[in-house]
Amino acid sequence: MKPEHAVFGTQGDFITSPEISQMFGELVALWMIKQWMDTSIKAPFRVVELGPGRGTLMDDILRVLKQLPAARGKLKSIHLVESSATMRALQEGKLRKTSEEGNFEIMWHDAIEEIEHEEGIFTMLVAHEFFDVLPVNVVERTEQGWNEVLIAPSSDPSIKYTMPSSESDQNSDSPPHLHHASSRWTRVLSPTPTASSTLLGLASPRFFSLPVGTRIEVSRASMNQARGIGKLINTKGGGCALVVDYGADKAFSDSLRAFKQHKIVDIFCSPGECDITMNVDFALLKESMADLVSTYGPISQRDFLTRMGIDIRTAALVRSTSSLERKKAIEDGANRLIDPLGMGEQYKVLGVVAKSRGEAGQDVSEVWPFTVIHDSAQQFM
Repeated sequence: MKPEHAVFGTQGDFITSPEISQMFGELVALWMIKQWMDTSIKAPFRVVELGPGRGTLMDDILRVLKQLPAARGKLKSIHLVESSATMRALQEGKLRKTSEEGNFEIMWHDAIEEIEHEEGIFTMLVAHEFFDVLPVNVVERTEQGWNEVLIAPSSDPSIKYTMPSSESDQNSDSPPHLHHASSRWTRVLSPTPTASSTLLGLASPRFFSLPVGTRIEVSRASMNQARGIGKLINTKGGGCALVVDYGADKAFSDSLRAFKQHKIVDIFCSPGECDITMNVDFALLKESMADLVSTYGPISQRDFLTRMGIDIRTAALVRSTSSLERKKAIEDGANRLIDPLGMGEQYKVLGVVAKSRGEAGQDVSEVWPFTVIHDSAQQFM
């Protein structure tokens, strides 16, 4: 992505939940504080965000932490995983004053692996719309094994454009998007399995019995990042995490798409100037950190925010202003976050906590607002 290209907000390619309403970040903060308060030692804590955008979500989280008596003086540092110098400058401008007032340090990292594992520190982590933009491979089950879908110049007449089967399309639960090839690039299926596609086909036991013709998107980068989250939470200090993103508790066949100025475009359109995204396989994230932490969900963003009290918070904010225009903006923002035909169901929320915690370090079977969800048979399971 070009540094000068606007990605977030009304002038960018998409608008995120934190940009719509402050209540999103406030309720995320309350969930994280609740997990910290459920521990016995009430250790100092730090907050980590993967892909912090313009810093809006972190700013909302810090505002809540500053107002809670139990948390005052306990926040030691903020860690932002961000590789773009341009975005780092935006984040610093947004958060520097708060960090100076709270006497805590802000640190930037190029990768989650750079964050030290501090044994005496409780880690609160949030990854909002982080996994959906990570690199992804597309593989297809053939009689030979798993072949890889590759990108090739479309000018070669010997190359044929490859598409998922109609059956894969019907079962993908992917949003509608453009399938037509670019005039310069097209997708092709490798004639034989590649080393990469063979390994990716073994990434989950769910993939072992899939029939010939099945196509799936598998992100090795997502697996590595999920593993990194698990390692940060699985320390003596403990921790918790929320992953919020497009997706479901299953793999997808053809969700890769591009956005430009809030519209879906061909993924080969204007390389470097579009936001390319995919649906997240939450089951793969959970499998990647299963031996390190306990995971809960995913549940819909609507369920998460509703159970966390967005209605109560909306009413309080409405009462706090006399402006009819402001009242409407508050209510519209809340409604958009939980819209069952939009963001409320499109976004899913995954909870992550240490395997043992609480007053006696006991195992915890459920964590509010997550409940044990027994889904019916799902595609790719």
